Amino acid sequence: MAARLAAVRVPLEPAVTHPGASTAAAISPHGGGALDKKPSGRTVLRELRSWPTLLLVLFCIGVGVPVTVTLTPAQDLVAFGQHISVGARPPALSVAGPARLVQVGNTALDVDRLHVYGPLRPQLTMGPVQRSAAAAAVFDPVEGPEVRDEAVSSVTTAFITWYVLGGLGLIAVTLAAAAGAAGLRTLVVLRRQSRETGGHAPLHEIFTYCVRAARRMTAIALVASVVAWGVSGVLAYTGAVQGLRGVSSLAQLVGAYHLSPDPVGPPLSGYDGAVIGDSRAVRVGGPPLPGGTPDDAACERSTDSLAAEIGHLASAKVLNLACPSATVTTGLRGPQQRGDRVVPPQIGVLKQVQDLRFVVVAIGPNDVGWTDFLRYCYGVADCSDQLTQGEFDYRMAAFDRVYGDLLVDLNDLPGRPQVIVMTSYGAFRPDADCADTRAAGHPGLDPAKIELLTARNEQLNAVLSAGAEKYGFAVARPELALLCEDGTDGLGPDLQGMADPFPFHPTGIGSLRMASSVLRLIAPAQER
Repeated sequence: MAARLAAVRVPLEPAVTHPGASTAAAISPHGGGALDKKPSGRTVLRELRSWPTLLLVLFCIGVGVPVTVTLTPAQDLVAFGQHISVGARPPALSVAGPARLVQVGNTALDVDRLHVYGPLRPQLTMGPVQRSAAAAAVFDPVEGPEVRDEAVSSVTTAFITWYVLGGLGLIAVTLAAAAGAAGLRTLVVLRRQSRETGGHAPLHEIFTYCVRAARRMTAIALVASVVAWGVSGVLAYTGAVQGLRGVSSLAQLVGAYHLSPDPVGPPLSGYDGAVIGDSRAVRVGGPPLPGGTPDDAACERSTDSLAAEIGHLASAKVLNLACPSATVTTGLRGPQQRGDRVVPPQIGVLKQVQDLRFVVVAIGPNDVGWTDFLRYCYGVADCSDQLTQGEFDYRMAAFDRVYGDLLVDLNDLPGRPQVIVMTSYGAFRPDADCADTRAAGHPGLDPAKIELLTARNEQLNAVLSAGAEKYGFAVARPELALLCEDGTDGLGPDLQGMADPFPFHPTGIGSLRMASSVLRLIAPAQER
């Protein structure tokens, strides 16, 4: 009888009554090692291999970092009178990607050359653009440098602030995830112990084990998260620095679609060609058109405009739709305000002109704000600073995108007329030095500045030419007598100088030369 009672009591007793290896195997979810009274290097290594810790680290890096990037608020600031937000773009399922620049109310542009590995891809949100005294201060030769330094410092400080806040946010996410993981791990241990047939380990040992394991896995997860955030920051900094060494364009917005302007006005007939564009094609300062339409008057279209001169040379009737200050967005593809009159989109009117043979396009300088850069170079001793170059690159990239939309419009015109894109002309020889290179009370232009402006004009022309050639359009490259040059044909200057009402715009002779560069490209009627 005693033997039977002993046989019954044995299975009810704990299998192990001391904190040895067998107890650790029963408690540990990864099934090995002794209970640790004190942390050791061996214990940490074993913890690194445990699946709860591995899952926690993967969660913190794979989920915690993207969540932190998404939830960390962008830092707002004001620079050059413009409202700017600095942060990072939403994470994407890719190893690397471009930074992004967002124009509020307009579009988002990928900075293709700022290719960043990791999840921290900078994003700068700007706009709407404010034309204020603070914005104009950047072009002031005295206040400009200080304003630029303050702007760069503000943007840098804002991104550092965002980065630090993001790091603190990631630590909070990691601690929350570790708390949840520790709770689940404790439940797994208790469940496993409850199923032990020989009895479970003492509760105080289970509690001690779970607390120490939670501490270890939390510490490992924190270290992994901080390292991941630090590496991401280094990768973002490296990508930005390398990219900014040669940024020249922004990629078009991924997924953008083309929306063409609607036709405007009644159908028009009787025209062989048409000219669309800006003040260079209008020939501002020329004799006004007698009996012109209200749009002709609002746009100051003259009798010696590019359209008129082409018509004279080609014995053709050419419609002039050009307007001063026109850009692709405001003027050609959208309406333009001229005084009290709203001039309809030039493309919209062009779609109503029937049986056109050719269309001449003069666009570009207004889109990049060429006057801003020209005035800046006249007003400061050195206009080749990185901030101004970055602004020019940004504007060029934005023009590249809207110019692409314009080319699609032109390619889809009814009747498929021949399209001729005119490049922008230069104004000075490299060594020019005359009254037109000087400005009272300001440094004026020198060879270095002229070289810079010439290079930027060539960059603009490269975009104009590349886009036109992509669609098979002809490219007219007018060659005008430059300022500070003595005319050799006795006809007078081709460009208006600083003393004239509209400096750097073509004179009547310049308009004729521009028309001549177009005329030789117009295909005969029988070839269409």
